[in-house]
Amino acid sequence: MLFISISMASPSSSSLCFAPLVFLLLIIGCTARPLYPLPSHGDRESRRPLQTFRPYNIAHRGSNGEIPEETAAAYLRAIEEGADFIETDILSSKDGVLICFHDVTLDDTTDVAQHKEFANRKRTYQVQGVNVTGFFTVDFTLNELKSLRVKQRYSFRDQQFNGKHQIITFEEYISIALKAPRVVGIYPEIKNPVLINQHVKWSDGEIFEDKFVETLQKYGYKGSYLSKDWLKQPAFIQSFAPTSLVHISNQTDLPKIFLIDDITIPTQDTNQSYWEITSDRYFDYIAQYVVGIGPWKDTVVPVVNNYMQTPTDLVARAHAHNLQVHPYTYRNENNFLHFNFNQDPYQEYDYWINKIGVDGLFTDFTGSLHRFQECTSSSNHQSGSDDEKTASKLLHKIALLVSSYKG
Repeated sequence: MLFISISMASPSSSSLCFAPLVFLLLIIGCTARPLYPLPSHGDRESRRPLQTFRPYNIAHRGSNGEIPEETAAAYLRAIEEGADFIETDILSSKDGVLICFHDVTLDDTTDVAQHKEFANRKRTYQVQGVNVTGFFTVDFTLNELKSLRVKQRYSFRDQQFNGKHQIITFEEYISIALKAPRVVGIYPEIKNPVLINQHVKWSDGEIFEDKFVETLQKYGYKGSYLSKDWLKQPAFIQSFAPTSLVHISNQTDLPKIFLIDDITIPTQDTNQSYWEITSDRYFDYIAQYVVGIGPWKDTVVPVVNNYMQTPTDLVARAHAHNLQVHPYTYRNENNFLHFNFNQDPYQEYDYWINKIGVDGLFTDFTGSLHRFQECTSSSNHQSGSDDEKTASKLLHKIALLVSSYKG
Protein backbone atom coordinates (compact mmCIF):
# COMPACT_ATOMS: atom_id res chain seq x y z
CA MET A 1 0.00 0.00 0.00
CA LEU A 2 1.33 3.49 -0.96
CA PHE A 3 0.55 6.65 1.00
CA ILE A 4 0.84 10.33 -0.01
CA SER A 5 1.64 12.64 2.88
CA ILE A 6 0.51 16.23 2.43
CA SER A 7 0.12 17.83 5.83
CA MET A 8 3.73 17.36 6.96
CA ALA A 9 5.44 18.09 3.62
CA SER A 10 6.79 21.39 2.36
CA PRO A 11 5.32 22.85 -0.85
CA SER A 12 8.27 21.63 -2.86
CA SER A 13 8.24 18.11 -1.42
CA SER A 14 4.45 17.96 -1.81
CA SER A 15 4.86 18.76 -5.50
CA LEU A 16 7.47 16.05 -5.84
CA CYS A 17 5.17 13.50 -4.18
CA PHE A 18 2.24 14.52 -6.31
CA ALA A 19 4.13 14.54 -9.62
CA PRO A 20 4.30 10.76 -10.07
CA LEU A 21 0.56 10.54 -9.48
CA VAL A 22 -0.10 13.20 -12.14
CA PHE A 23 2.20 11.37 -14.52
CA LEU A 24 0.34 8.10 -13.98
CA LEU A 25 -2.99 9.83 -14.51
CA LEU A 26 -1.68 11.22 -17.81
CA ILE A 27 -0.74 7.69 -18.85
CA ILE A 28 -4.25 6.58 -18.10
CA GLY A 29 -5.66 9.34 -20.29
CA CYS A 30 -3.32 8.49 -23.15
CA THR A 31 -4.26 4.84 -23.09
CA ALA A 32 -7.97 5.77 -23.12
CA ARG A 33 -8.63 3.61 -20.08
CA PRO A 34 -11.23 5.26 -17.83
CA LEU A 35 -10.55 5.39 -14.09
CA TYR A 36 -13.63 3.69 -12.75
CA PRO A 37 -14.74 4.49 -9.20
CA LEU A 38 -14.53 1.65 -6.74
CA PRO A 39 -17.76 -0.26 -6.15
CA SER A 40 -19.77 0.97 -3.22
CA HIS A 41 -23.13 0.47 -1.58
CA GLY A 42 -24.64 3.33 -3.56
CA ASP A 43 -22.78 2.88 -6.83
CA ARG A 44 -24.45 -0.05 -8.56
CA GLU A 45 -23.48 0.90 -12.10
CA SER A 46 -19.77 0.30 -11.50
CA ARG A 47 -20.08 -3.02 -9.71
CA ARG A 48 -17.99 -5.92 -10.96
CA PRO A 49 -20.16 -7.89 -13.41
CA LEU A 50 -21.30 -11.47 -13.09
CA GLN A 51 -18.74 -14.00 -14.32
CA THR A 52 -20.04 -16.16 -17.17
CA PHE A 53 -16.89 -17.99 -18.30
CA ARG A 54 -17.16 -20.94 -15.90
CA PRO A 55 -19.93 -22.94 -14.16
CA TYR A 56 -22.05 -20.88 -11.81
CA ASN A 57 -21.45 -21.07 -8.06
CA ILE A 58 -25.01 -21.24 -6.73
CA ALA A 59 -25.26 -20.71 -2.98
CA HIS A 60 -27.87 -23.27 -1.97
CA ARG A 61 -30.12 -21.51 0.59
CA GLY A 62 -27.15 -19.22 1.20
CA SER A 63 -23.94 -20.50 2.73
CA ASN A 64 -26.02 -22.84 4.84
CA GLY A 65 -23.17 -25.21 5.61
CA GLU A 66 -22.01 -22.51 8.02
CA ILE A 67 -25.11 -20.49 8.96
CA PRO A 68 -28.76 -21.59 9.23
CA GLU A 69 -30.40 -21.77 5.81
CA GLU A 70 -32.44 -19.07 4.09
CA THR A 71 -31.39 -16.36 6.58
CA ALA A 72 -30.00 -12.93 5.75
CA ALA A 73 -26.74 -13.92 7.40
CA ALA A 74 -26.41 -17.05 5.25
CA TYR A 75 -26.92 -15.02 2.07
CA LEU A 76 -24.49 -12.30 3.14
CA ARG A 77 -21.86 -14.94 3.93
CA ALA A 78 -22.38 -16.53 0.52
CA ILE A 79 -21.84 -13.19 -1.22
CA GLU A 80 -18.72 -12.65 0.88
CA GLU A 81 -17.42 -16.05 -0.17
CA GLY A 82 -17.84 -15.53 -3.91
CA ALA A 83 -21.29 -16.83 -4.87
CA ASP A 84 -22.46 -16.01 -8.39
CA PHE A 85 -26.09 -16.63 -7.40
CA ILE A 86 -27.84 -16.85 -4.05
CA GLU A 87 -30.58 -19.48 -4.15
CA THR A 88 -33.79 -19.49 -2.17
CA ASP A 89 -37.14 -21.26 -1.85
CA ILE A 90 -40.29 -19.15 -1.89
CA LEU A 91 -43.39 -20.04 0.14
CA SER A 92 -46.21 -17.88 1.47
CA SER A 93 -47.53 -16.81 4.84
CA LYS A 94 -51.21 -17.06 5.74
CA ASP A 95 -51.69 -13.40 4.85
CA GLY A 96 -50.14 -13.78 1.41
CA VAL A 97 -46.62 -12.44 2.00
CA LEU A 98 -43.94 -14.35 0.09
CA ILE A 99 -41.18 -15.66 2.36
CA CYS A 100 -37.86 -17.47 2.01
CA PHE A 101 -38.23 -20.91 3.52
CA HIS A 102 -37.58 -24.43 2.28
CA ASP A 103 -39.92 -26.80 4.11
CA VAL A 104 -43.68 -26.37 3.98
CA THR A 105 -43.58 -27.03 7.74
CA LEU A 106 -41.66 -25.04 10.34
CA ASP A 107 -40.76 -27.97 12.57
CA ASP A 108 -37.23 -28.88 11.50
CA THR A 109 -35.56 -25.48 11.13
CA THR A 110 -37.29 -23.13 13.57
CA ASP A 111 -38.08 -22.97 17.29
CA VAL A 112 -41.84 -23.11 16.66
CA ALA A 113 -42.25 -26.02 19.12
CA GLN A 114 -41.06 -23.74 21.94
CA HIS A 115 -43.83 -21.22 21.31
CA LYS A 116 -46.76 -22.30 23.48
CA GLU A 117 -48.99 -19.71 21.86
CA PHE A 118 -48.83 -21.74 18.63
CA ALA A 119 -49.40 -25.18 20.15
CA ASN A 120 -52.83 -25.48 18.51
CA ARG A 121 -51.55 -24.71 15.00
CA LYS A 122 -50.36 -28.22 14.12
CA ARG A 123 -52.19 -29.56 11.07
CA THR A 124 -52.14 -32.50 8.67
CA TYR A 125 -52.19 -31.67 4.96
CA GLN A 126 -51.57 -33.70 1.87
CA VAL A 127 -48.29 -32.69 0.23
CA GLN A 128 -47.46 -34.32 -3.08
CA GLY A 129 -49.76 -37.21 -2.34
CA VAL A 130 -48.47 -37.84 1.18
CA ASN A 131 -50.09 -36.82 4.48
CA VAL A 132 -47.73 -34.50 6.37
CA THR A 133 -48.27 -33.30 9.94
CA GLY A 134 -46.64 -30.22 11.35
CA PHE A 135 -46.73 -26.44 11.70
CA PHE A 136 -47.30 -25.17 8.16
CA THR A 137 -46.16 -21.72 7.02
CA VAL A 138 -49.57 -21.16 5.40
CA ASP A 139 -51.20 -21.17 8.87
CA PHE A 140 -49.06 -18.29 10.22
CA THR A 141 -49.17 -14.58 9.44
CA LEU A 142 -45.94 -12.83 8.56
CA ASN A 143 -45.76 -11.21 12.01
CA GLU A 144 -46.10 -14.61 13.63
CA LEU A 145 -43.44 -16.09 11.39
CA LYS A 146 -41.13 -13.19 12.24
CA SER A 147 -41.46 -14.06 15.92
CA LEU A 148 -39.78 -17.43 15.30
CA ARG A 149 -36.04 -18.01 15.15
CA VAL A 150 -34.23 -20.25 12.69
CA LYS A 151 -31.91 -23.13 13.57
CA GLN A 152 -29.39 -25.31 11.73
CA ARG A 153 -30.95 -28.30 9.96
CA TYR A 154 -28.13 -30.77 10.60
CA SER A 155 -26.83 -31.60 14.09
CA PHE A 156 -23.28 -32.15 12.81
CA ARG A 157 -23.03 -28.54 11.61
CA ASP A 158 -22.18 -25.44 13.63
CA GLN A 159 -24.98 -24.75 16.13
CA GLN A 160 -23.78 -21.40 17.48
CA PHE A 161 -26.10 -19.36 15.25
CA ASN A 162 -29.29 -21.14 16.30
CA GLY A 163 -31.95 -18.74 17.56
CA LYS A 164 -30.22 -15.63 16.23
CA HIS A 165 -31.95 -15.08 12.90
CA GLN A 166 -35.47 -14.49 11.60
CA ILE A 167 -37.31 -15.81 8.59
CA ILE A 168 -36.96 -13.22 5.83
CA THR A 169 -39.32 -12.15 3.05
CA PHE A 170 -38.76 -12.53 -0.68
CA GLU A 171 -38.31 -8.76 -0.91
CA GLU A 172 -35.72 -8.71 1.87
CA TYR A 173 -33.79 -11.42 0.06
CA ILE A 174 -33.85 -9.44 -3.19
CA SER A 175 -32.60 -6.37 -1.34
CA ILE A 176 -29.57 -8.33 -0.11
CA ALA A 177 -28.59 -9.20 -3.69
CA LEU A 178 -29.16 -5.69 -5.03
CA LYS A 179 -27.02 -4.13 -2.28
CA ALA A 180 -24.07 -6.46 -2.85
CA PRO A 181 -20.75 -4.77 -3.74
CA ARG A 182 -20.66 -6.68 -7.04
CA VAL A 183 -23.34 -8.11 -9.32
CA VAL A 184 -24.87 -11.12 -7.57
CA GLY A 185 -27.70 -13.05 -9.18
CA ILE A 186 -30.78 -14.48 -7.49
CA TYR A 187 -32.14 -17.98 -8.01
CA PRO A 188 -35.62 -18.26 -6.39
CA GLU A 189 -37.77 -21.39 -6.52
CA ILE A 190 -41.53 -21.48 -6.88
CA LYS A 191 -41.89 -23.93 -4.00
CA ASN A 192 -44.83 -26.33 -3.61
CA PRO A 193 -47.24 -24.18 -5.68
CA VAL A 194 -50.06 -26.75 -5.48
CA LEU A 195 -50.13 -26.58 -1.67
CA ILE A 196 -49.74 -22.79 -1.58
CA ASN A 197 -52.59 -22.20 -4.03
CA GLN A 198 -54.83 -24.55 -2.05
CA HIS A 199 -54.37 -22.73 1.25
CA VAL A 200 -53.55 -19.10 0.42
CA LYS A 201 -55.95 -16.87 -1.50
CA TRP A 202 -55.16 -13.37 -2.69
CA SER A 203 -57.97 -10.83 -2.81
CA ASP A 204 -57.31 -9.85 -6.41
CA GLY A 205 -57.83 -13.41 -7.63
CA GLU A 206 -54.21 -13.92 -8.57
CA ILE A 207 -52.30 -17.07 -7.71
CA PHE A 208 -48.94 -17.80 -6.10
CA GLU A 209 -47.05 -17.80 -9.41
CA ASP A 210 -48.47 -14.38 -10.33
CA LYS A 211 -47.37 -12.85 -7.03
CA PHE A 212 -43.95 -14.42 -7.46
CA VAL A 213 -43.40 -12.83 -10.87
CA GLU A 214 -44.85 -9.47 -9.77
CA THR A 215 -42.27 -9.28 -6.99
CA LEU A 216 -39.42 -9.85 -9.45
CA GLN A 217 -40.82 -7.23 -11.82
CA LYS A 218 -41.25 -4.75 -8.97
CA TYR A 219 -37.49 -4.81 -8.43
CA GLY A 220 -36.54 -4.59 -12.09
CA TYR A 221 -35.73 -8.21 -12.87
CA LYS A 222 -36.28 -8.83 -16.56
CA GLY A 223 -34.59 -9.98 -19.74
CA SER A 224 -33.73 -13.23 -21.44
CA TYR A 225 -30.60 -15.17 -20.57
CA LEU A 226 -27.39 -13.13 -21.09
CA SER A 227 -29.29 -10.10 -22.38
CA LYS A 228 -28.17 -6.63 -21.25
CA ASP A 229 -31.05 -6.38 -18.79
CA TRP A 230 -30.37 -9.84 -17.42
CA LEU A 231 -26.66 -9.24 -16.91
CA LYS A 232 -27.48 -6.09 -14.98
CA GLN A 233 -29.72 -8.02 -12.55
CA PRO A 234 -29.27 -11.75 -13.18
CA ALA A 235 -31.97 -14.19 -12.11
CA PHE A 236 -32.98 -17.77 -12.75
CA ILE A 237 -36.48 -18.97 -11.83
CA GLN A 238 -36.68 -22.61 -10.78
CA SER A 239 -39.47 -25.06 -10.02
CA PHE A 240 -40.25 -28.76 -9.79
CA ALA A 241 -43.70 -27.97 -11.19
CA PRO A 242 -43.73 -27.78 -15.00
CA THR A 243 -47.17 -26.14 -15.04
CA SER A 244 -45.81 -23.25 -12.96
CA LEU A 245 -42.96 -22.70 -15.41
CA VAL A 246 -45.35 -22.74 -18.36
CA HIS A 247 -47.75 -20.38 -16.55
CA ILE A 248 -45.13 -17.72 -15.88
CA SER A 249 -43.58 -17.97 -19.34
CA ASN A 250 -46.24 -15.57 -20.59
CA GLN A 251 -45.40 -13.08 -17.84
CA THR A 252 -41.60 -12.90 -17.88
CA ASP A 253 -38.76 -13.78 -20.21
CA LEU A 254 -36.36 -14.40 -17.33
CA PRO A 255 -34.57 -17.76 -17.77
CA LYS A 256 -36.22 -20.72 -16.08
CA ILE A 257 -34.82 -24.00 -14.75
CA PHE A 258 -36.89 -27.19 -14.53
CA LEU A 259 -35.93 -29.06 -11.36
CA ILE A 260 -35.78 -32.86 -11.46
CA ASP A 261 -36.04 -35.08 -8.39
CA ASP A 262 -35.11 -38.67 -7.64
CA ILE A 263 -36.19 -41.22 -10.26
CA THR A 264 -38.89 -42.58 -7.93
CA ILE A 265 -40.63 -39.22 -7.35
CA PRO A 266 -43.22 -37.98 -9.88
CA THR A 267 -43.77 -34.32 -10.68
CA GLN A 268 -45.87 -32.65 -8.00
CA ASP A 269 -48.44 -31.13 -10.35
CA THR A 270 -48.67 -33.35 -13.44
CA ASN A 271 -47.76 -36.69 -11.79
CA GLN A 272 -45.30 -37.51 -14.56
CA SER A 273 -42.52 -40.03 -14.02
CA TYR A 274 -38.81 -39.23 -14.09
CA TRP A 275 -38.43 -41.30 -17.24
CA GLU A 276 -41.04 -39.23 -19.06
CA ILE A 277 -39.72 -35.81 -18.06
CA THR A 278 -36.15 -36.70 -19.06
CA SER A 279 -37.08 -38.18 -22.45
CA ASP A 280 -35.89 -36.46 -25.62
CA ARG A 281 -39.50 -35.79 -26.55
CA TYR A 282 -40.15 -34.00 -23.26
CA PHE A 283 -36.86 -32.08 -23.53
CA ASP A 284 -38.08 -30.83 -26.92
CA TYR A 285 -41.27 -29.62 -25.24
CA ILE A 286 -39.83 -28.08 -22.08
CA ALA A 287 -37.02 -26.32 -24.01
CA GLN A 288 -39.70 -23.93 -25.28
CA TYR A 289 -40.08 -22.61 -21.73
CA VAL A 290 -36.80 -23.20 -19.89
CA VAL A 291 -33.08 -22.72 -20.46
CA GLY A 292 -32.00 -25.65 -18.36
CA ILE A 293 -32.64 -28.44 -15.89
CA GLY A 294 -31.66 -28.79 -12.24
CA PRO A 295 -31.40 -32.51 -11.50
CA TRP A 296 -30.54 -34.21 -8.24
CA LYS A 297 -26.95 -35.27 -8.85
CA ASP A 298 -27.63 -38.95 -8.09
CA THR A 299 -30.01 -39.06 -11.05
CA VAL A 300 -27.15 -37.95 -13.30
CA VAL A 301 -24.69 -40.47 -11.87
CA PRO A 302 -26.40 -43.40 -10.07
CA VAL A 303 -25.05 -44.45 -6.68
CA VAL A 304 -24.91 -47.94 -5.13
CA ASN A 305 -23.67 -48.45 -1.57
CA ASN A 306 -22.31 -44.89 -1.62
CA TYR A 307 -20.19 -45.60 -4.71
CA MET A 308 -20.90 -43.77 -7.93
CA GLN A 309 -21.68 -45.90 -10.97
CA THR A 310 -21.41 -45.24 -14.70
CA PRO A 311 -22.79 -41.77 -15.55
CA THR A 312 -26.04 -41.59 -17.49
CA ASP A 313 -26.32 -39.63 -20.72
CA LEU A 314 -28.63 -37.04 -19.10
CA VAL A 315 -26.15 -34.14 -19.31
CA ALA A 316 -25.18 -34.93 -22.90
CA ARG A 317 -28.81 -35.15 -24.00
CA ALA A 318 -29.74 -31.94 -22.17
CA HIS A 319 -26.85 -30.13 -23.85
CA ALA A 320 -27.96 -31.54 -27.21
CA HIS A 321 -31.29 -29.80 -26.60
CA ASN A 322 -29.44 -26.58 -25.73
CA LEU A 323 -30.36 -26.94 -22.05
CA GLN A 324 -28.00 -26.04 -19.23
CA VAL A 325 -27.53 -28.47 -16.34
CA HIS A 326 -27.31 -27.22 -12.73
CA PRO A 327 -27.28 -30.27 -10.39
CA TYR A 328 -27.88 -30.18 -6.64
CA THR A 329 -26.58 -30.42 -3.89
CA TYR A 330 -22.83 -30.37 -3.20
CA ARG A 331 -21.83 -30.63 0.45
CA ASN A 332 -18.42 -30.93 2.07
CA GLU A 333 -19.27 -33.37 4.83
CA ASN A 334 -18.43 -37.07 4.70
CA ASN A 335 -22.12 -37.77 5.33
CA PHE A 336 -22.77 -36.59 1.78
CA LEU A 337 -19.52 -37.22 -0.13
CA HIS A 338 -19.50 -40.49 -2.02
CA PHE A 339 -16.61 -42.85 -1.30
CA ASN A 340 -15.17 -42.24 -4.77
CA PHE A 341 -13.96 -38.81 -3.69
CA ASN A 342 -11.81 -39.93 -0.73
CA GLN A 343 -13.49 -37.45 1.62
CA ASP A 344 -12.27 -34.58 -0.58
CA PRO A 345 -14.91 -32.08 -1.85
CA TYR A 346 -12.40 -30.67 -4.35
CA GLN A 347 -12.28 -34.07 -6.06
CA GLU A 348 -16.06 -33.99 -6.32
CA TYR A 349 -16.06 -30.51 -7.86
CA ASP A 350 -13.35 -31.55 -10.32
CA TYR A 351 -15.34 -34.62 -11.36
CA TRP A 352 -18.58 -32.76 -11.98
CA ILE A 353 -17.09 -29.73 -13.69
CA ASN A 354 -14.37 -31.34 -15.79
CA LYS A 355 -15.70 -34.84 -16.46
CA ILE A 356 -19.48 -34.52 -16.38
CA GLY A 357 -19.44 -30.94 -17.72
CA VAL A 358 -22.17 -29.24 -15.74
CA ASP A 359 -23.01 -25.55 -16.14
CA GLY A 360 -23.68 -24.67 -12.50
CA LEU A 361 -23.58 -26.27 -9.08
CA PHE A 362 -25.86 -25.84 -6.06
CA THR A 363 -23.57 -25.95 -3.04
CA ASP A 364 -23.99 -25.56 0.73
CA PHE A 365 -20.35 -24.43 0.94
CA THR A 366 -19.96 -21.46 -1.37
CA GLY A 367 -16.43 -20.66 -0.23
CA SER A 368 -15.12 -24.14 -1.01
CA LEU A 369 -16.44 -24.11 -4.57
CA HIS A 370 -15.19 -20.56 -5.11
CA ARG A 371 -11.68 -21.41 -3.91
CA PHE A 372 -11.59 -24.53 -6.08
CA GLN A 373 -12.63 -22.59 -9.17
CA GLU A 374 -10.23 -19.75 -8.48
CA CYS A 375 -7.35 -22.20 -8.17
CA THR A 376 -8.22 -24.31 -11.19
CA SER A 377 -9.73 -21.89 -13.69
CA SER A 378 -7.36 -18.93 -13.38
CA SER A 379 -4.75 -20.70 -15.50
CA ASN A 380 -7.34 -21.74 -18.09
CA HIS A 381 -9.13 -18.42 -18.44
CA GLN A 382 -7.11 -15.48 -19.68
CA SER A 383 -8.95 -12.16 -19.58
CA GLY A 384 -5.96 -10.41 -21.12
CA SER A 385 -2.19 -10.40 -21.39
CA ASP A 386 0.10 -10.27 -18.37
CA ASP A 387 0.82 -6.63 -19.16
CA GLU A 388 -2.89 -5.83 -19.19
CA LYS A 389 -3.41 -7.60 -15.88
CA THR A 390 -0.50 -5.69 -14.35
CA ALA A 391 -1.90 -2.44 -15.70
CA SER A 392 -5.31 -3.28 -14.29
CA LYS A 393 -3.84 -3.87 -10.84
CA LEU A 394 -1.93 -0.58 -11.11
CA LEU A 395 -5.10 1.29 -12.05
CA HIS A 396 -6.85 -0.21 -9.03
CA LYS A 397 -4.07 1.07 -6.75
CA ILE A 398 -4.27 4.50 -8.37
CA ALA A 399 -8.02 4.59 -7.76
CA LEU A 400 -7.36 3.88 -4.11
CA LEU A 401 -4.77 6.68 -3.99
CA VAL A 402 -7.10 9.17 -5.63
CA SER A 403 -9.92 8.18 -3.31
CA SER A 404 -7.65 8.63 -0.26
CA TYR A 405 -6.33 11.95 -1.54
CA LYS A 406 -9.82 13.31 -2.10
CA GLY A 407 -10.77 12.25 1.40
